[in-house]
Amino acid sequence: MPFTVVRFNLVDPHADPVSLSARYRAAVEMAAHADAHGVDTVQTEEHHGVANNWLPSPFAFAGAVFGATRRIAVTVSAIIGPLHDPLRLAEEIAVLDLLSGGRLVTVAGIGYRPEEYEERGVDWGRRGRLQDLLLETLLAAWSGEPFSYQGRTVRVTPRPLTRPHPLLLVGGSSRAAARRAARLGLPLFPSAHLPELETYYREQCAAYGTEGWTMMPARETPLLHVAEDPDRTWAEYGEHFLHEARTYASWQSKDIRSAVRSTAGTVAELRAEGVYRVVTPDECVALGAELDSLVLHPLCGGMPVEEGWRSVRLFGEAVLPRLKAQDLEPGQFRTRGGGSGD
Repeated sequence: MPFTVVRFNLVDPHADPVSLSARYRAAVEMAAHADAHGVDTVQTEEHHGVANNWLPSPFAFAGAVFGATRRIAVTVSAIIGPLHDPLRLAEEIAVLDLLSGGRLVTVAGIGYRPEEYEERGVDWGRRGRLQDLLLETLLAAWSGEPFSYQGRTVRVTPRPLTRPHPLLLVGGSSRAAARRAARLGLPLFPSAHLPELETYYREQCAAYGTEGWTMMPARETPLLHVAEDPDRTWAEYGEHFLHEARTYASWQSKDIRSAVRSTAGTVAELRAEGVYRVVTPDECVALGAELDSLVLHPLCGGMPVEEGWRSVRLFGEAVLPRLKAQDLEPGQFRTRGGGSGD
């Protein structure tokens, strides 16, 4: 079985509060459907001040998903670490870890949009030091014991359920991120398929005397939408995929490396590029035999909720049972490598 993901960023460039409320509630219901059909994780993320309503509060959304589900994980990939108060974040993650029974995965990156720092009054030039402070504080806080924080003694309660601490990964595509993860003994979550960065991270772990592992996107990590008629879906809803692709492209400099980077300027170019794919159930099953992970993105770019539901139901009812059946067939062996991520 490939690792299966349902992604939500709740973008809708034309939303009003009423329609956005319906979209949020639908996403939670879709997460419950995914949970019931065996999807491994919901993936969500954080951006601020975006005109298209990109989700700014992934932990609030995670809490709603945990309340509606029983087994599925929620991967927050990624938070913009330096924008968070370390003590408050330690408390929020601890509470979510307790509520969910240990199902929260947090990836902490430093972001790539200076305007988000400016909006929050955080110095872009200090982002590395602020990230160090955040990660060090989280690890100390989750011990439940008093510790020194900016010249005073503090204690964060309650202690989380997961020991030694909730799953925390360091995200990024730079050597600085790899060194930071290695120094703290935390796993690394590269933002793209970067085997050379993984090698550097392992070297740094050896130098620091720590142990770690990497959760890295495969070389090919398409964002999927399942439909009976892909031609019709591209014709009717292609602009939604293009909206997200162009938004991402507008944020990324030449130094930013991402698993979902697109250079398309039209729907036709986006379809040919293959970063976003609309596939039939049969095609999705075939991809499951080839890829390490399948990432469903049902509400991409303001996709109408009813179309998102069609994709979720087809994935859960026409794809996953067949993948599970294939995985149980005798004599069927597949060698996998790497991990999954965004």
